[in-house]
Amino acid sequence: MRLLFLGDVVGRSGRAAVADLLPDLRRRWALDCVVVNGENAAGGFGITEAICEELVELGADAVTLGNHSWDQREAMVFIARQRRLVRPANYPATAPGRGATLVDIADGRRVLVVNALTRLFMDPMDDPFVAIEREIGQAPLAQVCDAIVVDIHGEASSEKQAVGYHFDGRVSLVVGTHTHVPTADARILPAGTAFMTDAGMCGDYQSVIGFDRDEPVRRLVEKTPGARWSAADGEGTLCGIAVETDDRTGLAVNAAALRIGPTLAGALPDFWE
Repeated sequence: MRLLFLGDVVGRSGRAAVADLLPDLRRRWALDCVVVNGENAAGGFGITEAICEELVELGADAVTLGNHSWDQREAMVFIARQRRLVRPANYPATAPGRGATLVDIADGRRVLVVNALTRLFMDPMDDPFVAIEREIGQAPLAQVCDAIVVDIHGEASSEKQAVGYHFDGRVSLVVGTHTHVPTADARILPAGTAFMTDAGMCGDYQSVIGFDRDEPVRRLVEKTPGARWSAADGEGTLCGIAVETDDRTGLAVNAAALRIGPTLAGALPDFWE
């Protein structure tokens, strides 16, 4: 199975990069399943239903979220009817929506997509290890589903790597999101799970983590409050990870970083070119 995961889509720039590139990549690489993190898609803060539907129309089979899940208050209502939209599984049980979803792809195979928040340097949440265990236990790899993608959203690289090794051999991919900076460690772990500490973002990299750089720089220099951060609007770069799995086991046989656009050095999966 051919899987593509795209990192945090930040504002209009990130959405434009997805619109410009994803449909062609989906066709050219005959992708089976695409997962996109959309928690910053609405001006950098949360997601609207219209944007969620736009990402799906562009080729996303599932859209994951993170700590900005509820920045657009309408998400608390429409998430119930958007089965492709996944919020962190370790939110309190009273939170609307779902922490995982089973995606049925065109040929009848199924992909489980799980989203969870880390706890180091983040708001206190339920244990992400327990939450992921619960979700994959209900749809085990190579039994109920043919692939499992885990989006682990958090600050600490150590915590995201610990999640990868803890679930190594039981899921197809563990990929970190949230920091908006792609890491250089896309690889396959010893038991067969593809891993990348952070997929990076889809957005304008001439920025501070996807936001217009003037206000973040001023605030850090002057240490005084100021204007609300706004998403940078320069040309966006598409970042993520490409994974190919074994149809028998659901585990990874190839994994590579994806970077297409200005500013960053480009990277393409050579096993599909």
